[in-house]
Amino acid sequence: MDSVTRLLTVVDLDGGANGPRSMSVSALHLAVIDDGTRRVLLADRGWTTQGPDDLWQHTTVEEIAETAVTVVGPDEPDEDLTADDMAQAHWEYLAEHLRTQGVAARATELSRLQHDVELSQRLRARLGRP
Repeated sequence: MDSVTRLLTVVDLDGGANGPRSMSVSALHLAVIDDGTRRVLLADRGWTTQGPDDLWQHTTVEEIAETAVTVVGPDEPDEDLTADDMAQAHWEYLAEHLRTQGVAARATELSRLQHDVELSQRLRARLGRP
């Protein structure tokens, strides 16, 4: 059975408003398997930011990477749940999603994996950092 070696979030320009004062990006969260293939964990994440006219020049790769890790979870707790509850549910969901795809995954192991962020060439070009 395959196993996960690391997590990867790929950030790309989204179809939303990407003008001089707005940035809209998508974040595709993946599990990288020991054979090098990738399995989708979450495909419905992203964010939009508004700012000054030179937003793109002031936004760093590090800021985007940090935000990407945040938006792929775990989510902030609700009224009835703690941050630990949310984290446990998040990692259990991802582990179960992988197990249905034939990948050996445990929530605690997933939560400890290296999590890399990769910016698409289009996004790097828009930031002026090819």
